[in-house]
Amino acid sequence: GQLQVELAQLEYLLPRLAGRGVEMSQLGGGIGTRGPGETQLETDRRKIYRRLRHIKERLEDVRRIRAQQRQRRESAPVATVALVGYTNAGKSPLFNALTRAGVESSPRMFATLDPTLRAVTLPSRRKVLLSDTVGFIRDLPHTLVSAFRATLEEVQRAALVLHVSDATSPLRSEQDAQVEKVLRELEAAGKPRLLVINKLDLVPPDARQELRDDSHTVHISALKG
Repeated sequence: GQLQVELAQLEYLLPRLAGRGVEMSQLGGGIGTRGPGETQLETDRRKIYRRLRHIKERLEDVRRIRAQQRQRRESAPVATVALVGYTNAGKSPLFNALTRAGVESSPRMFATLDPTLRAVTLPSRRKVLLSDTVGFIRDLPHTLVSAFRATLEEVQRAALVLHVSDATSPLRSEQDAQVEKVLRELEAAGKPRLLVINKLDLVPPDARQELRDDSHTVHISALKG
């Protein structure tokens, strides 16, 4: 997760270095000479390119190890269920409620970076693997989508996607549309899906009476269980 964030930061920084270099190059040098700022810019670029190469190599190692782990899991007939949703929709509290895993739940963006997997026994006694994933945000930059690829691969492999949505958010429909957009980018929009509308404990009682579960939607409070 840390590698993915650093990669996204460096890729964001790289095209913005040029402006800084122009300011720095004014500091020294005369006609026909190169200013010290320009040299510094080249040094910074070289350092960033070297670091980028190193991070990408390490990420490939992580992906290879994850792929091997996934192959081992897939050799046993255990389906994976992936939690997805807009950031702060309550995926980690729901994950904890279902698995008692005790993963960090926080209103911070990207509090969940690495996919956490836990086995869950359903009422039918069938075992599944539940996967918690990174929270989506509006207009998730392509560099971030590719940076979080190692995390989001779990969604692509899932047999079922639980789309967690915040019942209390005034922007819920817009946030749900963003999740839909990212799922399309991941080529996971066609997967079987259940909409899990969370934070029901914060919905006023009269509004709560009107809500109905059906085969595609359930209303829950992850916090209250």
